Amino acid sequence: MKNKYLYVALIASTVAIASCKKSFTDKPALDGTTIDNYYNTAEEVRSLTSTLYGLPWSGFENRAMDCIGDELAGNEFTGSGNSDDYPFQSFTISSNSVRLADAWKMFYKIGGWTSEYMNALTIKKSKGGNPTFIDPAIAECHFFRGVVYFYVARIWGDAPIVTEPGRVILSGDFNIPRYFKADVFRYALEELKLAEAGLPETDPQKGRLTKYAAKGMMAKLYLYTKDYANAKAKALEVINSAKYKLVTDYAGMFNSSKNNNNEECIFSIQHQLAGNPWGTANQKQCDRGPSNLATTEANMWELYVPTVDILNAYESGDTRRKGSVMEHGWSFPSWKPTNASNPAYNTFMSGGYKYDTIQPTNAGGQKNETRANIAKYVVGPGAAYGGETVLGMNTGLNTPLLRYADILLIHAEAILGAATSTTDAEALKSYNLVRARAGLMPKTVITGDDILHERRVEFAFEGDYWFDVQRQGFAKAKAIILAQNRGTTLYPKYITITEDMLTLPIPAAEVAQDPELAKPPVKYY
Repeated sequence: MKNKYLYVALIASTVAIASCKKSFTDKPALDGTTIDNYYNTAEEVRSLTSTLYGLPWSGFENRAMDCIGDELAGNEFTGSGNSDDYPFQSFTISSNSVRLADAWKMFYKIGGWTSEYMNALTIKKSKGGNPTFIDPAIAECHFFRGVVYFYVARIWGDAPIVTEPGRVILSGDFNIPRYFKADVFRYALEELKLAEAGLPETDPQKGRLTKYAAKGMMAKLYLYTKDYANAKAKALEVINSAKYKLVTDYAGMFNSSKNNNNEECIFSIQHQLAGNPWGTANQKQCDRGPSNLATTEANMWELYVPTVDILNAYESGDTRRKGSVMEHGWSFPSWKPTNASNPAYNTFMSGGYKYDTIQPTNAGGQKNETRANIAKYVVGPGAAYGGETVLGMNTGLNTPLLRYADILLIHAEAILGAATSTTDAEALKSYNLVRARAGLMPKTVITGDDILHERRVEFAFEGDYWFDVQRQGFAKAKAIILAQNRGTTLYPKYITITEDMLTLPIPAAEVAQDPELAKPPVKYY
């Protein structure tokens, strides 16, 4: 547990972060400033908390999010030769998994940063700092800390809670126990409540947090823990605010950075391409985009592709399919990739990009194990080829972690609660709004399975479906996984799971450094 990424709190760093850069996600410079001579203006304080919106999320967002959220859930497929990712497809995940280690480091990094940021800002406030901009910044920290512990509880279950990383480092006592999962959820909820109380109703800068992001995330947590009354209440507060709505162009949310921070996005990881984009940009395109769309500007190697099972889940006429998946016949006319050494390819793509599984691969065709690619987070071949600016692996597309569609489906499910079905008018209204955007007919009665199905196709490849499967309880989660073809059409593969697989192992390196993590959990409260 001595791993610096767990506590991430060089004590001086929190008082030395001193960037006046206006960019929302710029990494701040460490230039020796102190609490006494800094954090005197709103710009300085907002510069501090802006660091929480982008860069630190990369350890989870890049690949771990795919593995945990969609590969475990049966939405994404990868080849068996991919030793880092395939175990999530086959439920053979070891405590030495690099994906788990990356996610763990990221969540506790943000937990450490927020804790020390709050400490610095509280000291500044006690020294006469202006509460009108310090208090909202502290609330931002509470939000991020609540969100990361919500993820920690869902992924690992019983887990450490670290609120004073600086004290831990100074003391040298790194023997931190695991706390019961219920306590980790409670802690996350308490943090989100503090965020709700301190965040503003609105913010002039798009993408910055407001109290409705906290309300929405609380609704999601309440639903997960089956507190249906509070889930309904919080979802309804977001709905009644009239601050959000479903965007008409579903696909556009995921194929153009021009649509970043749109009216459906409540909370998103913020990305940018300026300067050196490593870590501050979105790197999902390279892992999802089809190899025949790669150009001199854009890298694509299709590490993850849709499973046969998710392809079979879409209803006929569901427009989200085209916005989420590339299949034979899919096209994007404004993208015009070329290959200087392949005239046949250039001829085939002369009218714009075409996804074709019949055309020979050496002449523009595209074939992989499931004959499909993920369309979400693929912004195209680059500016010189009719797309937007792309820098190798990097795009400027944000990653939404909470959308208004989620709030609507949470609202519908919270009304349903533990009942078998519902005809409640408000539940149907919220549920059918999501279906209507997808071009589907409304339903007059809905069940839990209806909502689970809707959530799967609405949020496919957004790193969320595993948590929906997991919260069904072991018996139903096992039945869902057992029914999935986790192989290909030609080589189907069906697996089963055991109850302990609903949560994932703590990284072995962490246990080696903190033997308390191998012991039974204890109470936090």
